[in-house]
Amino acid sequence: MPQVTGWRRCGGLLVCALLLTFDQAGVAADFFALKDIRAGMRGVGKTVFSGDRIEDFQVEILGVLENIGPKESLILARLSGGPLGSAGVMQGMSGSPVYIDGKLIGAVAMAFPFSKEPIAGIRPIADMLAWGAGKPVSRAAIRLTGTDVLAGLPKRGETTFGASKMIDIATPVSFGGFTRESIDRFAPQLRALGLEPLQGVSGGGRVPAAMGARSALKPGSMISVQLVTGDLSIGADGTVTYIDGERVYAFGHRFLSVGATDLPFARSEVLTLLPSLSTSFKISSARELMGAISQDRDTAVAGEFGRRAVMVPVSISVASPNGRRSSYHMEMVDDRFLSPFLLQMSVFSAIDATERTVGSSSFLVKGQIGFQDGAPVKLDNMFAGDANSAMQVALSAAIPLAYVLQGGFDKLHVKDVALEIESFDQKKQLQIDYVFAGRHEAHPGEPIELTVGLAGENGATVTRKVVYRAPVGLTPGPLYFTISDAGTANLTEFRQALGVAPKSVGQLISNVNNLKANTKVYVRVWRPDASYQLQGEDLPAPPPSLAMILSRAQGGYGGLTQAFNSKLAELEVDGGGDVITGSKTIQVEIKE
Repeated sequence: MPQVTGWRRCGGLLVCALLLTFDQAGVAADFFALKDIRAGMRGVGKTVFSGDRIEDFQVEILGVLENIGPKESLILARLSGGPLGSAGVMQGMSGSPVYIDGKLIGAVAMAFPFSKEPIAGIRPIADMLAWGAGKPVSRAAIRLTGTDVLAGLPKRGETTFGASKMIDIATPVSFGGFTRESIDRFAPQLRALGLEPLQGVSGGGRVPAAMGARSALKPGSMISVQLVTGDLSIGADGTVTYIDGERVYAFGHRFLSVGATDLPFARSEVLTLLPSLSTSFKISSARELMGAISQDRDTAVAGEFGRRAVMVPVSISVASPNGRRSSYHMEMVDDRFLSPFLLQMSVFSAIDATERTVGSSSFLVKGQIGFQDGAPVKLDNMFAGDANSAMQVALSAAIPLAYVLQGGFDKLHVKDVALEIESFDQKKQLQIDYVFAGRHEAHPGEPIELTVGLAGENGATVTRKVVYRAPVGLTPGPLYFTISDAGTANLTEFRQALGVAPKSVGQLISNVNNLKANTKVYVRVWRPDASYQLQGEDLPAPPPSLAMILSRAQGGYGGLTQAFNSKLAELEVDGGGDVITGSKTIQVEIKE
C-alpha cells in the first residue's frame, strides 16, 4: 500500500493526499497509470448488488477521453456481468472501483442516460486524489427577498458527444417520513443538482449512534451520506472507491460540490435493484455510522473513519384547527448550503402531512434559529392564501437561515432550530383599502390623524386610526404618508442595508431580526429630500454641505448609500392578527 503523510499536518489540504511513495514512473505502486491504459484492456470492477456482499463485474476499456474538463480525462469502458446486462449502469454505482492487473485505475462515475448498453465513464484515481484547497463562500448567495436557497450550488455537469450527453451518475436519495407531495415539489431542484429522489422508498429512521467497525467497509462497499435523521430522514447513496488508512474516497464525482463540509456517512446494504428504462438504481438502507465526509469536490468525496459530524437538532410542531398537535424531531447536517434546503423540505413536509395545502388557509409561525456564536434569529410571522401557503412558511424559515449561513462568517454554526406552526382553516388576510387624513393642511406641532380602512373576505371591514404630530420646526412643504404592508416596508427600509456586506455577525443577524412582521400596518412619514444610509443606519436630510461630502464618498466608503427620500418617522398599526397586504400613499401640506 502507498504511504500517506498525515493530511492534518499538511494544514487540512486534500492535496496532501498526493504525498505518496511513488515508483520511478511517478505512479503509486497500487495504481495503474492513466498513460498506460489502452483500448481493449480488460479489468474488474467491484460493487454491491445485494446486501453487503461485494461482487465483481467485468470492464472492457474502450479508450481515454482527453481533456473533458480542465486538465481532466475520463476512461470510457463497457461494463458486463451480474445484472448489468439488463439493468445497465445503475444509480448507486458511483464510486465502484475498477482494477486492471490488480491495480486501481479509478471509479465508475459517468454514464449515458437511456443507453442500450452499460457504457460508463471511469474517473481516474489520480483525479480523485489531486484536489487543491477550496475557499469558503464569503458573500451571501441569497437575499432576504430571494426564494431559491440552492442558488449558490452548481448544477450537474455533463459531457456532450453529438446528440448524447454523458452525465454524472445521479446519486439516489432515499426519503423517510416525507410526504409524496413534498418529494414531488422539490424533485426538479434535486435533479438539477444530480440527485435522484426515490419516491416511496424509505432510507430508514434514525441510524444507531454507535460507530461501526472500520473493517466493515471495503472498496466496493455501499455508503449512505446521512443528511437528515430522525422522524424525517434523507440519505444519499454511493460506493467506496479507495481506503487509505483512516481516509475513505467515494462517488468518483461530486455529491453537491459544497467543498469543505461535515456530513455523516453510514454503511449501507442493498435491499434490491430496480431496472428502469431511463436509469436503473439500487434501493438501499443505512445500517450503522462509520465516520464523516469532510470534502465534497468535483471529482470525489472524501471522509474519515470514526469522526462524528456535528448535527443540528430540529423540532417542528404543527397545531391543527381541531386541536391536534403533531411534533417532528430530527437532526440535520450543519452546512451553509444544505441546511437551509433541508429545513425548507422538512417544514413543508410537516405541514403537508397534517394540513391541507390547497384552499383558503393561514399559518402562524413562531420560533427561533440558534447559533453557536451569536444571537438567535427570531421567527414570528403569519402567512395566508388560497394556495402555496405551506411553501411560504417553509421559505420563511429557510431564507433567513441561508442568508445568515452564507453571509461570509465561516465560524458561524447552527446550534438548534425550534419552530411552532399553528394552522387556521380561514384566510386571515386584510388588504389596505383606503387611507385618508383628518386634515389636508397642518402646521408644525399639530396632530395629524390618519384613518386606515382594511377589507377582508366576505365583506369584512376593519378601521384603524393613528395620530402623527408634525414636529415643531418642520419646514413648509408636502409631507407624505405611505401606509403599507411588511413586504413593502421591508423593501423600502432594507434596500440599502441588504446591498452591503455585513461587517459583523451581530449586524448580519440584526438584518433578519429587524424585518417587520406582516400582521401590522406600517406608516412611513417622509419627504422627497436626499438622505443617506451608513451600514443600515439612517442619516436623513443632511445639511447641503454634509450632503455634498457624503455624495462624493459613496464610491469609496463601504456601506454608504444614497436614498431619494428622507424618513421622518415610522408608526405601527396592529392588524388584529391578520396578514396585511397592499400599500397607499397620501399627502398633507405643511404650512408656516
